Amino acid sequence: MTKFFKTTGRRSLAVALCAFVAPGLLAVATLLAATTLASPAFATPSGTRVASTDASTPATGVPGASEAASAPAPAPYYVDFRARTAATYGHAFLWYGKSSERAVDVAGLHPATDSPVPYVLGHFMFVQSETGASYGDLDEQYLTANYRVYLTAEDAPKVFAYIQKLQKTTPFWNATTTNCTWFIGQVASFMGLSTPSHLLLPEDYVNDLKKMNDARNMASLAPGR
Repeated sequence: MTKFFKTTGRRSLAVALCAFVAPGLLAVATLLAATTLASPAFATPSGTRVASTDASTPATGVPGASEAASAPAPAPYYVDFRARTAATYGHAFLWYGKSSERAVDVAGLHPATDSPVPYVLGHFMFVQSETGASYGDLDEQYLTANYRVYLTAEDAPKVFAYIQKLQKTTPFWNATTTNCTWFIGQVASFMGLSTPSHLLLPEDYVNDLKKMNDARNMASLAPGR
């Protein structure tokens, strides 16, 4: 099943779900088996602020990440929209923090606990969520896409406060409504960025987010934010 979703390219999550929603209970069992056998995507550390242990990690805080590592930061703070592999569709989440520090804060919406059961049920109903780091969010080997946007010292506290508020006010996860791409899209919209459909797969979502905003690496909040 992991291979199937890898090869679907730019199919939306809504289309991908059709592959297993129709057969009902058999589909649940199949998805449960796939998420159990594949690499875990649900374990959540207790805190969201983490630091890279790789001594070669650039000061920008993104290990091996493309444009962020090769160019000087135009502003002291950033939000990095990221996608990584997971047991099925992948996962979208945020790194945010200060460009000169190795420590990063991680935020993302995903089912609570490290059990695949809430994840499977979340394709049919709303399940309890967690909004911090999940297993694999710090590992470059799982990264499939990223789009880093910088913020001024004036705008950063507002954006960071919005992220933390969103974490506190999103108690439920659902595969097609309040999912991981929806979560990072709320932050992108707050920052004044154009956003694609939240039904895209995480890798496609982040790549489209970058494309729709012409890969600009600086955001300015609208007046009144």
